[in-house]
Amino acid sequence: MVFLIQKTLIFAIPLLIVALAGMFAERSGIINIALDGIMIFGAFIGAVFALNIRKIPWFVDHNQLTFLLAMLVAMLAGAVFSLLLSFSAIKLKADQTIGGTALNLLAPAISLFLIKVFTGQDMLEMQTVRNSAGEVKDFGFVLLNDNLGPIGRVLFDKAYISTFIAIALFIILSIFMYKTKTGLRLRACGEHPQAADSVGINVEKMRYLGTTISGALGGLGGYIYIATVANGTATGAVAGMGFLAIAIMIFGNWNPIGIAFGSLLFGFLKCLGVVYSNLDINGDGVYALTKLNLPMYFYNMVPYVVVLIVLAFSAGKSRAPKAEGIPYDKGQR
Repeated sequence: MVFLIQKTLIFAIPLLIVALAGMFAERSGIINIALDGIMIFGAFIGAVFALNIRKIPWFVDHNQLTFLLAMLVAMLAGAVFSLLLSFSAIKLKADQTIGGTALNLLAPAISLFLIKVFTGQDMLEMQTVRNSAGEVKDFGFVLLNDNLGPIGRVLFDKAYISTFIAIALFIILSIFMYKTKTGLRLRACGEHPQAADSVGINVEKMRYLGTTISGALGGLGGYIYIATVANGTATGAVAGMGFLAIAIMIFGNWNPIGIAFGSLLFGFLKCLGVVYSNLDINGDGVYALTKLNLPMYFYNMVPYVVVLIVLAFSAGKSRAPKAEGIPYDKGQR
């Protein structure tokens, strides 16, 4: 059971961060359907940075610092890439769905083209490296005390530093959204921008802020995905995690608590495709799911089927920000 919870967290963390990214953009009034593309671009730039900086011997001995720096670079890349969406949506007043779709097509094209040009391969792998003592270095923590119990094992046995960073970001950004003046202004621009403008709030500035935060979180989620789920391999794809995160955002009703619950649920469903063949639920050495003789593709398909079912039943109860997707016009009342 501990193993299952650990794997669920590994898949849930990037979903949580990217779904939160979608919430920030849409709460400000911008539909960010480009989350999948932003994840891909942030993951690619983060992987390039990590691959090159780990060629410096000092960073091999400080692998957690390398991980932190790569996450920051991925966030910056995602924020910059998202400016294409915010500029087209805010300044050019272009259709936000079409703009987001264009970025989803652009990101894998750029990533795969550059990977092919510079490596001659179809993927970019962050190399496994050894420190000066010859020990293999990775991003996981190692359990030092077997007496920590099940909760301690879930939190610290082979856990990634990104898990704790993501949880901290989730708490900080949730407080920012609902307990600060800037967060209130950002939400107002997604509900009634004309009313916000009438009291002196700069709607364009708030929408740029929301989309940029969204891009930064999307890039971070993309890098966390390839570093923890995809074994450090950037392939120009993130297995549809960006679209799944959008569904989680809708399922969570654009609310952090709902998003957290949805991320855990779909993180669990997503990890089934990886652990079903060695999942011992009762600890008796019996792998129950393998007895069903279902193909791996069935378990990989389950999260997306569940998404369709959940959205079909919850769509009527969802309440999107009223002004999302609508270009702001000062002259409109």
